[in-house]
Amino acid sequence: MSFHNSESAADITEMEKARFQSTPAAEIDERDRDLLERQRELEELDGNTKLNWEMIKKLTVCGVAFLNDAYDMFAINIVAMILGFVYYHDAEGSAANTVPKKWDTLIKIAVQVGCLLGQLVMGRLGDKVGRTTVYAASLMIAIITTVASAFSNSMVKGINVFVVLFIWRVLLGFGIGGDYPLTATIVSEYASVHNRGKMISAVFSCQGFGNVMAPIVGIIVTACFKNSIDRDVLYLDYVWRIIIGIGCIPGLATLYWRLTMEDSKRFQLETAKAAAANADEDVLRQKLLAKQQFNESSDYESRLETPPAREPQQPATAPVQIRRAKTFTQYFAEWSHLKVLLGTSIAWFALDVAFYGINLNSSIVIDAIGFAGDIHNDKPSKFIIRNCLGNIIINLLGSVPGYWISVFTIERLGRKKIQLMGFAMLTVLYIVLGFAYHQILDKSIPGFIVLFTLAQLFQNFGPNVTTFVIPGEVFPTRFRSTAHGIAAASGKLGAIVAQGGFMQLKDRGGKNEFINHLLQIFALFMLIGFFVTFWIPESKGKTLEEICDESEEYY
Repeated sequence: MSFHNSESAADITEMEKARFQSTPAAEIDERDRDLLERQRELEELDGNTKLNWEMIKKLTVCGVAFLNDAYDMFAINIVAMILGFVYYHDAEGSAANTVPKKWDTLIKIAVQVGCLLGQLVMGRLGDKVGRTTVYAASLMIAIITTVASAFSNSMVKGINVFVVLFIWRVLLGFGIGGDYPLTATIVSEYASVHNRGKMISAVFSCQGFGNVMAPIVGIIVTACFKNSIDRDVLYLDYVWRIIIGIGCIPGLATLYWRLTMEDSKRFQLETAKAAAANADEDVLRQKLLAKQQFNESSDYESRLETPPAREPQQPATAPVQIRRAKTFTQYFAEWSHLKVLLGTSIAWFALDVAFYGINLNSSIVIDAIGFAGDIHNDKPSKFIIRNCLGNIIINLLGSVPGYWISVFTIERLGRKKIQLMGFAMLTVLYIVLGFAYHQILDKSIPGFIVLFTLAQLFQNFGPNVTTFVIPGEVFPTRFRSTAHGIAAASGKLGAIVAQGGFMQLKDRGGKNEFINHLLQIFALFMLIGFFVTFWIPESKGKTLEEICDESEEYY
């Protein structure tokens, strides 16, 4: 166990050091020597993690990564709207200018499917191969597939543009998926104990800027083609491709820094420690086997030379305790560890059912408050710009402030308290919105906007930030990236369930008539998230080694 940066733990460390110094050199357990040496190195590491140019550079790279990821994920809201004008402008009746539900779902769910796979695969590789190597690879995948997505087109015979776009966006999601576990892990291992939560949440909060950037780019590009679009709607084919293609620019801007990043000293120490523990154990087994064979041979020879009258009694020797680094399966087979993984995973799953159910379908909210316009009678450019403005307003009212309130309060309130508060408030707000949805809209649109804004606020000043931060702190260094990837993938599974399942019900009984019942379902998921949060430890003010007792990683 690591004992630095905590008053009581420091006393124990001094006792350990005193015992170590008073013990004869021949009797010192090599593992104790290694543990104390590692403690000293980590104390120096935590003492030297003040904000400097290297840290600023890493935070910039990681922050831009999440801005870029959010842009790529949520720009599809605008792109799907534009694709309706491009490919269905000549459809009849209510189907005009609207992408059919099956294709709309397919292109919106694509990145989530890819993310789920990327989080699991890249998360595991981050522990096995190294954080920064896999981190750079995930960005290169994202850049290539973003450009490829922008050139998606229908084949002369065979699959249409929506299927091609789906394929490329699944691969894009795979690259984005790697950013989740690796960004959290890299920042967590570089930051000091006193600002670790603030730094991880600040990096993740750049997602809010990406959410706003997508509709801003949509407005700018549409405005540039406005006259051409009003003459011929097919000029929108340029617009959606440019909006998607711009998503590769932030990644290209930080590619060199990602390629030249090095793994943290903490990860290097942990990797070396685990390798040494396993190697030492193998050597020790060989020595014990050789000793046993030698003793058996000596006993046999002594029996031949000595009369069998008396056989001296051998003094009992204490069994040698062999400590070997636990595997991932062995570590999480223990309930005390498994419940933390389940708590972080189920909480993230529950949150993302509502988070992506609403945010990937923001046009429903914009339409509900009367801001969307008329898709059949308005000019396409006016309709698109108006909806983009609605997206910006929704994000600036609740989402972006919520992110940054979390950043500035997380070290004072703690991760667990913010998550519990957020889930509790969301449960109440979704119950109110769900059971009084039509009444509120009929009587007071400003009242609906206030309640929806509060829901957006407490998503981000709540579990949307903490479900990302906590898995980056509560697991051992050797498993941190893998475990974070599992928790994050659970979240993306929630997003897939929301988009591919629940949101398919929204038009039961008429257009958007089932939304109130979906909000009631979301309230139930928020309640589940609230209760499983109690399985998660509070990590505020503790070093990574204190949160995950090092002795628990060995047997």
